[in-house]
Amino acid sequence: MPESTRVWFSQTLETVAIWWRLERRDGVTLGFTSHDRDLSFDGLLHRTAPGMVPSAIRRTADFEADSAEVAGALSHDSIREEDLAAGRFDGGSIAMGLVDWETLERMTLYAGTIGAVGHEGAGFSAELRSVKDLLSRQIVPRTAPTCRAEFCAGGCTLSAHAFTHQATLAAISADGGAVRVTGGPAIGLLAFGTLRWIDGPEAGLVRRIEAIEGPWLMLDRTTAAGVSAGTRIELREGCDHTLGTCAARFGNAINFQGEPFLPGNDLLTRYPAAQR
Repeated sequence: MPESTRVWFSQTLETVAIWWRLERRDGVTLGFTSHDRDLSFDGLLHRTAPGMVPSAIRRTADFEADSAEVAGALSHDSIREEDLAAGRFDGGSIAMGLVDWETLERMTLYAGTIGAVGHEGAGFSAELRSVKDLLSRQIVPRTAPTCRAEFCAGGCTLSAHAFTHQATLAAISADGGAVRVTGGPAIGLLAFGTLRWIDGPEAGLVRRIEAIEGPWLMLDRTTAAGVSAGTRIELREGCDHTLGTCAARFGNAINFQGEPFLPGNDLLTRYPAAQR
């Protein structure tokens, strides 16, 4: 059913509820509604979640970003404290709007991505970023000595498949911030790369490899207590975004997205040297 063109809240009594749709980066899609029973539309079951409350949604006709926020209780089976802490909702997409619970006529009021997610006690709140935020991106990139392109993404041109490997978790450090793996490429190639969990309680989550310390991969987030040795993982090699690495290791200097030989600001602070 296409979105309704009706004038909402034109009657004294309206059979209207609010709906939310969350799509996490690991592919899981969740639907909720403020109605007292579940509603199914657009191929998704929207479960009743009266404890979820949206703030005022501000929409503008100019280029200023729209604003909204959603808050609720950590009581729904689909939104758990451990999932928020693990970052499963960070960067996911969200849409919300109105739906007539009798006819299922509906309209979208807001669409964007999930920004900062926080929780206090038994509740949570999520900052929402509208699609207008894309307009704030810099059209003309700033100069930098390192490459601006994301490794194996737009501008880089290298194939992600060629640098992705299957491996197995061998051990986890006592604080959960580092792991050892078996299989995959030489460990030195993984600095600044990523680790994606295939099995276990963190399946689907991607962690950035911040550094290499001996046989250990230092991750950007701690690993959940339920993850055990033998868990399957996927490793993506990393790049330090320097011209030397791009040329020598990848043979891709022609696509380097940086200015390594451009004089920096320190050139302006140099004192002239007297000639003799």
